[in-house]
Amino acid sequence: MSESWLILETSGRGARIGLARDGVLRHKVELDAARRHAREMIPTIEAMLKAESLKPTDLTGVMASRGPGSYTGLRVGLATAKALAYATGRQLRAVNTFAAIAEQAPAEAEHVWVVADALQKQVYIQRFDRTASGWVPFQELCIGAVDEWLNWLPAGVHVSGPGVAVYANNIPQSCLLVPEADREPQIESVLKVGLRLPPLSKEELFSLEPLYMRGSSAEEKAKQV
Repeated sequence: MSESWLILETSGRGARIGLARDGVLRHKVELDAARRHAREMIPTIEAMLKAESLKPTDLTGVMASRGPGSYTGLRVGLATAKALAYATGRQLRAVNTFAAIAEQAPAEAEHVWVVADALQKQVYIQRFDRTASGWVPFQELCIGAVDEWLNWLPAGVHVSGPGVAVYANNIPQSCLLVPEADREPQIESVLKVGLRLPPLSKEELFSLEPLYMRGSSAEEKAKQV
């Protein structure tokens, strides 16, 4: 049976939107980081559907990244995905951003640490291992002190994720940095991971929130007052 998937990746400063049919990515747009996600996202989705002569109800469902990443971007992306899935009765699949990044590791990599800056000298970190069935998380996503992570980072492992650009000068030279172009989640990887996931139940859809292990910048500042 033919499948059509709308894919939203909004964990970074910009937003990536794609449309896949039968496992093949047919359209992909990256919105300018200076533009507001909410203002540009819906018209972009409408244009993609029109180009494929599809209505929202013709979709198999929506795949959306759930973080960690940009607090505002993730909330806008997930809100859009949830509203569309609920209104059309289509599937919603929530993809962990780090899982998509792990998919982009080099062919020779056996283990990869994915890292993102969590501010205040902390990082989001998660290790993935390559298996016969693909990349699987070795541990749950966690947040920790940058210095502690750097001290016990094993030699010879690949390191990826948006945090590499922030801490590249501190990462031990014995580690292997994934090429810069592959450290940010791409639509193709979100699709690949999403196709392996089960759809969310209605209860899970309503309760879905960004995978964001600390408050927004405003919330963090409020705690300090």
